[in-house]
Order: sequence, then structure tokens, then C-alpha cells
Amino acid sequence: MKLTYLKQALADGLHTLLSRKIYLVCLIIVPLAFTWFFIDMMDEGLPLKVPSGVVDLDNYQLSRQVTRSLESSELVDISQKLESYHSAMLKVRSGEINGFFMIPENFQRDAIGGRTPTVTYYCNLTYFVPGSLMFKGFKTTAVTTAGGLVQTNLVAAGIPSSLASTTIQPMTMQIQAIGNPWMNYNYYLTNSFVPGIIALMVALVTAYSICEEIKRQRSRQWLSRAGNSIVVALAGKLIPQAIVEIAIGLCCQAIMYGFNHFPMNCPPSHMVWAMVLLVFASQAFALTICCLITNLRLAVSLCSLTGILAFSLAAFSFPVSSMYPPIGIFSYILPVRYYFLIYIDQALNGIPLYYSRTFYAALIVFLLVPLPLLWRLKRRMQEQVYLP
Repeated sequence: MKLTYLKQALADGLHTLLSRKIYLVCLIIVPLAFTWFFIDMMDEGLPLKVPSGVVDLDNYQLSRQVTRSLESSELVDISQKLESYHSAMLKVRSGEINGFFMIPENFQRDAIGGRTPTVTYYCNLTYFVPGSLMFKGFKTTAVTTAGGLVQTNLVAAGIPSSLASTTIQPMTMQIQAIGNPWMNYNYYLTNSFVPGIIALMVALVTAYSICEEIKRQRSRQWLSRAGNSIVVALAGKLIPQAIVEIAIGLCCQAIMYGFNHFPMNCPPSHMVWAMVLLVFASQAFALTICCLITNLRLAVSLCSLTGILAFSLAAFSFPVSSMYPPIGIFSYILPVRYYFLIYIDQALNGIPLYYSRTFYAALIVFLLVPLPLLWRLKRRMQEQVYLP
């Protein structure tokens, strides 16, 4: 008998899923569109050749040499050579360039004379990534120029060239970028934002599909067709959604790891199971919210708020250990954080699965959280009273 009710509930859930375009848009189109957007946007790994300018107020041999050094940098594109600070700032404000490098008057005379000329560079950090890369390019040129001037003065004072070089740079640093030696932003951003979007869409659709039944006063009928079992009713509604979203999540993984050759230093099954658990954990997270808040507007708003904050609180861009403790604690109640940690440990670093077991277990724990609260949701469904 229960099997009959489950088949009926699954049929109803599938019919609802196919009859509403909003479900298909949120579960299929949005994740695939975001995957294509990030992969296409970050196709080169870094936004190289940021449009920049240079203001050379000295225009002698040394300043022209600095300009040539800037032009040879892969991070900046000296697209405009400007005459004054005022004209350069107008270009920045109009958006034609993202910043400029300014060489002062009498730069060569002061440098050769042992005085300390000051070079300045202005970066528009409204666009953080290109602004940071431009800052890095400008700073590298400034430091290299300063080191060259000091070496020239030391050699002119009679110090051998080899000793002057050792004095300026007594040690050589070798940087090893663990996990992402290519310094490819695509491997970082796409693998954090796409699962975040999937988790957000799953939570929104789950909350909407459950609370809508109460709002439209169809919850009693929904429960009755499932044999008055809240478990069967929820299984019939959520399983079709989960199957669709798991298929889309695996498709996104295939696009990233298969077609675009993102780092995959673990068996593919490790990331497949992480995606499956992420979808079910996101549904359980939204179901918990629905058990506590059956109001459609509030439940969807809360799922949306937590889903958006996950991009910051899940430590994609800022470590939890450096957050304020009252804020950082919220990162542990977000399913997508544990998926991100699995990605770092498995796909990027390729460490043994044993060391990621707690992250998989955390995603499974999310499935158990709403179970003690299902009686509350069932009571609201039977009352069928919607409070706007």
C-alpha cells in the first residue's frame, strides 16, 4: 500500500516539476548558464593586459626605459600615454583605463644625483581582480626600477657589479603555488561559484514547492494522496527535483573536469558523490527552514539570504579563521562549504579520501536534521492556514 502511495506521490511530483517553467529554469538553465559564463569569462585563467596609462612628466632616457618595462608586462596594457595627472584621472573616471603609472619631473636627474624620486601609480579597485593585477604589475616595475637605480649608484661608487647585486637582493625567493601552480582563477572561481549556485537553486525550489502547497491550500490534498504520510509526500515531491539537479550538477562537473580539463587529482567518483550529497543536503537545509517557517515569502527569502551569504561565509574568498567568531560560526551550517572543502582536498590536492571523511559525514548529517521537525510541518499542512 505504501508503495502505491509512493508511486502516486512521485507521479504528482514529476507532473508539478514539468508543469511549472520556473522549476526548469531554476534547476536547469540557471546552473548551466552560470557554468558557461564563468568558464568563458575566465578562459585565459587571468584577466591579462588590463587597460592602463602612463604619465611621463620627465620624458628622458630613464623614464622611457621605465615605460618600456611597463609595456612588456603581461599584466598591464599601456594603451594611452597621457600628459598630466588631470587628464589621466579623467580617463580613469570615464572607464577608458583602469589606472595609470606616473613618473615625476626631473626623475632621471634626481635618480642619478642620488636623490630619491617618487613614482606613483593609481589603480581603480572598483573591479577588484583587474585592479589587483594592475597594482601587482605597477609595483613590480617600480621595485625593479628602484633596484636597478641602487645597483647603478653602487657600481658608480666602485663596488663590483656582482657584490652590488648580492647587496640589493641577498636571497632569491622561489614561490611554489600548491594546488594551483598555474595561478588560474578559473579553477578557483568556477569550482566555488557553480556549486554555490546549484545549492542556492536547490534550496529555493525546495522551499517554494513545499510552502506553495500550503499557500494555495492544497496541502491537505497533497498529504492525503500520499497516504497521510509526510515522508512519502516529501519523497514524491523532492526526489524528481533531486534527480534533475544531480544530473545537471554532474553535467557541470563534466564540463569543468572533462571538457575543460580542470585539475582532477582524485577518482571522479569522489567528486560525483560530493555533488550528490550537496544536492540532498541543500534540500534538507531548505526543508529544515520550511519546518520552522511555513510562510512562503519568509522561507524563500531566508533560503535566498543564506545562499547568497554562502559565497562569503563559506570561505571561498576569506578564511573562516580570520572572520569574527560570531560570523565565522555560520559557515559551519552551510552545506556548500563542505563541498568546497572536499574539492580542495580531493580534486586539487589529491589527498587520501580518509582525510575528507568528516566533510562527507557533515553533508550526511544535514539529511538527518529535519527529521525531528517533520511533525511540525505535517501539522501546518493539515491546518492549511497560510499567514501572509
